[in-house]
Amino acid sequence: MCNLYSLSKGQAAIREIASVWTDRTGNLAPQPAIFPDQSAPVIRMGDDGRELVMMRWGMPSPSFALKTRKTDPGVTNIRNVGSPHWRRWLGPEHRCLVPFTSFSEYRVELEKSRTPVWFARAEDRPLTFFAGIWTRWTSVRKLKEGEVEADLYGLLTTEANATIGEIHPKAMPVILTQPEEWETWLTALLDEAKVLQRPLSNDVLEIDAEGIKEDPECA
Repeated sequence: MCNLYSLSKGQAAIREIASVWTDRTGNLAPQPAIFPDQSAPVIRMGDDGRELVMMRWGMPSPSFALKTRKTDPGVTNIRNVGSPHWRRWLGPEHRCLVPFTSFSEYRVELEKSRTPVWFARAEDRPLTFFAGIWTRWTSVRKLKEGEVEADLYGLLTTEANATIGEIHPKAMPVILTQPEEWETWLTALLDEAKVLQRPLSNDVLEIDAEGIKEDPECA
């Protein structure tokens, strides 16, 4: 489960690489550590094409998970897209791309300690994209905030490939590296888009750092 990633590239790079038409993020600083419920840039389809906006990480939780809770912390990783809870957000209008330069999975040691292991496509951490879904939702994320309306997003996941599986065998984020994949995820009918929920090839990612809680590339 990916609950930590980084984004070292600026909005100009995101706009250029992903052919973003509208940028609504303001002054976007590097983010060496993006955790659940924090705000981060996301690409979605707007009226005039692709737009870059800020959203909070964590989709609405299923009702059964909220029976004894006063807040909804959100769901960061989504794999069972056949669930009725998630099916309502699988259309093109709710799909998004989440830019990142590296992400972390935890290595669980024998003594139950957890060591962050950072993955990227290469040492220079080229800009890459997670496949995600998003929605506008009203909920209580934190008691001190009260009820708020916000644009929320989550990452699609799939079975782990060999590279990730050595550290975290259960799952990995769905990663899209090619422009045609980005276009398919943002605009295609579901039968075509859901084919992208698959592991990345084993030779694409490498381990770039271990034992730290943020990516030093962003420092």
